[in-house]
Amino acid sequence: MFSELHQAWTELTAAGAPFEIAEVPVRGTSIRTYANAPQSLREVWLGSQRFGEVDHLVYRDERWTFDDAHRETAAVAGWLVSQGVSPGDRVAIAMRNYPEWMLVYWATLSLGATVVGMNAWWTGPEMVYALEDSTPAVLVCDSERLERLTPHRAELPPLKVVAVRITDGPTTDAVPYSELRKHPGVVPDDPIDTDTDACIFYTSGTTGQPKGARLTHRSCVSNLMSIGFWGAVVERSHAIGSQGADSETKPSEPPTQMVSLVSTPLFHVTANNCVAHGAVAAGGRLVMMYKWDPTEALQLIERERVTNFTGVPTMTREMLAHPQLNDYDTSSLKIMGGGGAAFQPDLVKKVEAHPGRTRPNTGYGLTETSGIITTTSADFHVAKPDSVGPIMPCFEAACYDEDGNQLPVGEVGELWVRGAHIIAGYLNKPEATAEAITDGWFHTGDIGRLDDDGFLYIVDRLKDMVLRGGENIYSAEVEVVLFDHPEVVECAVFGVPDERLGEELAAAVVTQSDTALSADQLREHCAARLAQHKIPRYIWMLSDPLPRNANGKFLKRQLREDLDPTLAT
Repeated sequence: MFSELHQAWTELTAAGAPFEIAEVPVRGTSIRTYANAPQSLREVWLGSQRFGEVDHLVYRDERWTFDDAHRETAAVAGWLVSQGVSPGDRVAIAMRNYPEWMLVYWATLSLGATVVGMNAWWTGPEMVYALEDSTPAVLVCDSERLERLTPHRAELPPLKVVAVRITDGPTTDAVPYSELRKHPGVVPDDPIDTDTDACIFYTSGTTGQPKGARLTHRSCVSNLMSIGFWGAVVERSHAIGSQGADSETKPSEPPTQMVSLVSTPLFHVTANNCVAHGAVAAGGRLVMMYKWDPTEALQLIERERVTNFTGVPTMTREMLAHPQLNDYDTSSLKIMGGGGAAFQPDLVKKVEAHPGRTRPNTGYGLTETSGIITTTSADFHVAKPDSVGPIMPCFEAACYDEDGNQLPVGEVGELWVRGAHIIAGYLNKPEATAEAITDGWFHTGDIGRLDDDGFLYIVDRLKDMVLRGGENIYSAEVEVVLFDHPEVVECAVFGVPDERLGEELAAAVVTQSDTALSADQLREHCAARLAQHKIPRYIWMLSDPLPRNANGKFLKRQLREDLDPTLAT
C-alpha cells in the first residue's frame, strides 16, 4: 500500500505533472510551492461560475445556486467599492455560519481587499481589541455581535457597519445587508499579488492578547492544492495497486456532487480554508449549521445527502453514539472525520465500521499554516490510525530538539515546517512573528515524530495551550484575567481530559487568606472579559501555595495529576 503511495506521490509532483513542486523566493526565503497553483483566491472563486445553476449554499430553507452566489457577491463588491474599499483595505466579518459570511468573504477577496475573520464567541471588549488591531474599513456582523459591540462603539475608530439578519428592526447606524444586495455589481479584474494578505484569522496569544495571523493568497491556494493533491494521490495509488481491487475495503460509487456539512465556525481554517474553499473549487454544496447539534446534523445529512463531514472529532463521536443514529439515512456519507484535535484510533475504527461507504479522514494543521500540514484517509488512516498522515509535498518538515538541532527520522521533537502554506506573520506583532518563524521555518509548538513512510505522529504540545472541542485556549490569556481579580494570589490554568471535548479548562487558584471569594464569583469575573469557552469549568480554591519548579514556574503537570476534578467547584 505505501509503496504505491510513494510511486503515485512521485508521479504527481514531477516536472510537468499537475502538482509539480517548484522553489520560489518569498519574503527573503526560498520555499516550496505548487507550480500550477492559481495566483489568487479570486481566480478560484471566478472559476466556480462554470457550475451555474448547481446548488452551492444551503441554510435551513434558503438556497443559493452558484449563479445566485456570484450575482450577490458582485453586488456586495460593488457596494464595498462605493464605500471606498480598495485593494489592501480590510473588511471584518463577525457572525454565525450564515451564507452571508461566504458571500461577503468572496466579495472582499475579489476586490483584492483583506477579510478579517472575527471569532463569533468573543465578548464586546475582545471584539474591540481585534477591530482596533486590524482597522477595517467595514464591519459586517449579525444581530448578536452587533448587540455586543454597540456599548463599545465610542471606543472604535470610524468604520461602516453592515447588519446581517437583524431580528428587531434597524439598530443604531448600521446599514441593512439587504441594501448591499440591491447595489449594481462589479467584477474586478485588477491583478492580485499572490503574496498579499487574503484574510486575517485571530489565534490566541501566549501573552493574553490574540494574534492576527496574516494568511496570504499563496498560502490559501496552496492549502487548496494540497487538499486536491491528497485526493489525487489516493486515487492514483489505488489504481497502481491493481486498480484498487485489493486496496479498497469498501465499494466505490459513481461521482456525485460534493455536499459538505459546515459544522465548525467559518472564522477558522478548518471550515473556511479546508471545507468552503474545496467546495468552491469542486462545485460543491455547503450546508450550514447555525450551531452544532448532533440530531440536526443527522437530519441534514439525510435531507441534503451530505457526502463529506469534517468537524472536530467530538462531533463525529457524538453522531456515531447518537441513540437515534439508525433512524436516519446516512448512506450518502463518504468521508467522516476532521481535525482541530486528536482523532483517536478507536474513532477511526468506529467510522470504518459505520455501514455503507463511509471512510475515516483526519488532518493536522494550524491557523499559521493556512490549513493542513498533513492529511490521511481511508485505507491509509485505517493502516496507521494513530498518525495524522504524511507531510504535504509543498512543505519541508523536520523535528528539532530544544537546542535547534534537527533529529533523525523516528526521534521525537518539536515539528518545524517551511513552505507555501506559511502565513506572512502576525499583524502588528513583529516580535511574535520573529519568535514563531525563523528563515521561513514555522515552529509549530507541537511535539511529534516522523516514520519511514513520512507519516507524522503528534505526541504532545509544547505550547501551554488547552484544546477544548477544537478551540485553542492559551492558559496565559485566562491567567491574566484571573490574576486581575484583587483577591487572587496565585493561579495556574491547564487542561484536564474530557470525553466529549477532548480537554476541559481547569484552574487552581490561591486567594488571600481572609477572602470569601467563591469559584462562581471568579467565573462571573471572567465572563466580563472572556468568551464563554475560556471560562474554567473546574476551579479548585486552594489555601496552600501552588507547587513550583526551581525557576519559580508552577508545576501544572503535578497539579493535573494531583487534583481531582470531582472535588473542584
